[in-house]
Amino acid sequence: MASNQSFAVVAAARLFALLALGAPALWLQQSESVAAIGALGLLWVYQGLTATRRELRLSVSPITEGAAVGVICALGMQSSVTLLAALVVPPLYATAIAGTQVMVRTVAVQLISVIALALMWAQELTPDQSVGIFVWTVTGVGLSLIASYTFADHRSADPVAPYRDAQQHLRQLLDLAGGLSSGLDVGAIGGELLSQVSDRIPNRGLVLYVPHGEKLTPVASTVELDAVDAAACAVLAGEVRALDVRGDAHIEVGQGFAFRVSDQAIVAGIRPATADPGATPALDRVGRDLSDSAVKLDAALLFAEFRTAATADERNRLAREMHDGVAQDIASLGYIIDALAARPADEQQAKALAMLRERVSKVVAEVRQSVMNLRTSIGENESLGAAISGVARHLSESSGIPIRVRLDEQPARLRPEVEAELFRITQEAINNAVKHARATAIDVRCQVYPPEAVITVTDDGVGLQTARSDSHGLKIMRERARLIGAELVVRDNASRGLTVAVSVKTPRHTARAPAGSNSTEEKR
Repeated sequence: MASNQSFAVVAAARLFALLALGAPALWLQQSESVAAIGALGLLWVYQGLTATRRELRLSVSPITEGAAVGVICALGMQSSVTLLAALVVPPLYATAIAGTQVMVRTVAVQLISVIALALMWAQELTPDQSVGIFVWTVTGVGLSLIASYTFADHRSADPVAPYRDAQQHLRQLLDLAGGLSSGLDVGAIGGELLSQVSDRIPNRGLVLYVPHGEKLTPVASTVELDAVDAAACAVLAGEVRALDVRGDAHIEVGQGFAFRVSDQAIVAGIRPATADPGATPALDRVGRDLSDSAVKLDAALLFAEFRTAATADERNRLAREMHDGVAQDIASLGYIIDALAARPADEQQAKALAMLRERVSKVVAEVRQSVMNLRTSIGENESLGAAISGVARHLSESSGIPIRVRLDEQPARLRPEVEAELFRITQEAINNAVKHARATAIDVRCQVYPPEAVITVTDDGVGLQTARSDSHGLKIMRERARLIGAELVVRDNASRGLTVAVSVKTPRHTARAPAGSNSTEEKR
């Protein structure tokens, strides 16, 4: 993003160029030159005015300006070769807002415009015109290269430039969101893609995988495969990924197959035992035919990655503010209370100060616990169950309440945004049980079979109580579940206590039975 000073330098260059070209033309009354200079003036005035509202993106690009200046110079240099001095400005403008690479393209387009149109108009270039084009083009390139150091300093010195870029891109994303027919849900788009594959290739089941760190994560499937078929699909998808080939990477082993549909996605499946592989389309051709769906899926994956990064940054910011602000202020109140308690007026005041000090200490502990919760996240090398176990262990140590965690996890991982929301829901449920349930024991069960998962938090406390006006935990848990298409159930236990259960179930995307499928049972 160019700074205001860079735009000011370009505006000054345009102004001096107009003065240097316009004064002699008016003095010598060269009408054709005056008309060409007037056209340059209109172009540059428009560029100068729209530069004041850069967020509207009304200015023409440097390449477009270079082409326009080339056309004007080609028509005007027949009466005055000095008009070619205007060729200096577009390269300078390109360097100011976009750097030297765009400057080179601008110069190339400008040269093509001025030379091609001049040859079409006058059938030839005079020696003076050829020299003028060469001299002023080289001058423009030289000045732009010299100025590039200054412009680069201004661009790097602007601390809010990344935020301006983010504003523009986020506005574009909001404008585009209304035109997304399938939304940006990874599971839904992945299911549509698998339905298209089912229409082309007979199968007992399909699974769609995307990368998650060093592993592949299943994000959608057509049926629930048995353990053997699921393991075979995972192995085939891993082998396709290891090929590190864009586009047509595919593998077929027995009835199993896998192929890449985009840089981010791999489809793996198992054919029916009676299917004839030679009677179905080639896997690479099926992959190419799915290019439109692959673009949708890649966009959804990028959006999910952006959302995860944005929420992580926001949690860290809130944690810093709470730690450096609220927690420190409350702790300072504790020190004041300690000073007063050292010399109480009477026994009653001493008891009141002791009670107040105990309450302040409890609030400080809760704030610090909240800071820890905000900062805790799931890394690429730590599974969802491991992260939940870590939080449970910390809460058990700080509260004295035994928390038992039972894990039943597959090596495969859920999508990062799904893991993040499930972790936060579980964390909030355990926190609520520790703080409000008056429980003597808490049981957590985590079952993860990607792309599905079920997590339950059960306590033996007082059960579901009337919601406090300042309590938003349950509402936040429901919102988190809704973001990932999960189901959240909160119910009282038969004896005593409460159970919070959250489950992610992948909808089964089926299609009409394609030719070559022998039974409906194979396509459930």
